[in-house]
Amino acid sequence: MKAKFIKTTLLTCAVMSFSLLCACGESNDHRIKPSDMTSGIQAAQPTDSALLTESTLPTDESAANTTAPEESTEPSYSVHLVCAGDNLIHNYIYDEARERAGGNGYDFSFVYEKALKYFEDADIAILNQETIVTDEFEPSSYPGFCSPGAVGDYVVDEIGFNVISMANNHILDMGEEGLVSTLDYWDTRHPDVIRYGAYRDTADMENIRTMEVNGIKFAFLGYMQHTNGIEHTGELGTRLVYLNELDTIEQQIRKADEIADVVVVSPHFGVEVQSELNEDQQYCTALFTQWGADIIIGTQPHTIQECNWYEKPDGSKAFVYYCLGNFVSAMSNKLAWIGGIGDLYVEMDPETREITIKDPKIIPIISHYGDNYSNVQIIPYAEYTEELAQSHGYEPLSMDYIDDVLKHVPQEFLSIE
Repeated sequence: MKAKFIKTTLLTCAVMSFSLLCACGESNDHRIKPSDMTSGIQAAQPTDSALLTESTLPTDESAANTTAPEESTEPSYSVHLVCAGDNLIHNYIYDEARERAGGNGYDFSFVYEKALKYFEDADIAILNQETIVTDEFEPSSYPGFCSPGAVGDYVVDEIGFNVISMANNHILDMGEEGLVSTLDYWDTRHPDVIRYGAYRDTADMENIRTMEVNGIKFAFLGYMQHTNGIEHTGELGTRLVYLNELDTIEQQIRKADEIADVVVVSPHFGVEVQSELNEDQQYCTALFTQWGADIIIGTQPHTIQECNWYEKPDGSKAFVYYCLGNFVSAMSNKLAWIGGIGDLYVEMDPETREITIKDPKIIPIISHYGDNYSNVQIIPYAEYTEELAQSHGYEPLSMDYIDDVLKHVPQEFLSIE
């Protein structure tokens, strides 16, 4: 993605013939009520070949003294951002990964291999890790999720995710001890990865995560609507920010807007396994963009929803993925098998620092598995067939059904690739 500027050296001999010029669970509607909310060098010209005598050709010494091409340090001011929804690891997924490893850890490559290509050229790759990741607790599945460290290792080391959102309803599935354990995992095993949405203490929460890429500075914030009825006591000092804490959220987004060029907000909101937007999603989106959010990456409903532009008060445009659905899961609801990968470019004018979001799209994907939840795998829609759909475990799918669900995505943003 970096623009390269290479200097052209002109040899002193004017007789050269040419110059050479050298990128989760079950459905519950925990609604937020408005009443709960607070407020250039030209090339040398060809010469007559008869003039190319030995005396006019450059000597070895002059050639040796020419300046080597140099790569410019000027940033490109263009960033390719790719994002995925809920990485929801059921026991069927980690049990088979353990079997594929032959008793030596876990092999998650089968699950994700068909999706790798979408992240190869990403400068920023964001994932909502729907389950805690740690080896200090035994792996577990619904309703209390805990995933082995090998999951995190794979999504970072093999797929290339470098930003992890932890703002989701399963962050307290193993209690506050589990939250601390997964923070320890990310901070020790992958200290270069940005994690946000759950924090060790107030100071950690107030330390807004930022990343500068190609001359553009990004800030990341995440909030959850609920934690499945598990109270966050904070006895160990940890901090979460729920979506009804609007005073705190406004303060954080406005601060992020001051310190960064692009503000990314990851809200875990909406009704589970429902394609239509609800009032909470629309209300929060209006507030977040008003306060300074540029990109909103929604999760929680476990199925693909609308994405669209959202005009900000200053006339610029934010882009909203209301829900990307599941990146992968073994859920039993057909809607939960249909998700998407978000893909867009962010460009900045280095003089005015004006930000432009370009070519936003959703690439649809299917969480596919066979009988008895076997061989769970992400398959891009572009590679999916009627035969595969009919063979889907738990309940047959059809391409017509998938196409109907994808109608929630405006055609201009739907990318089959």
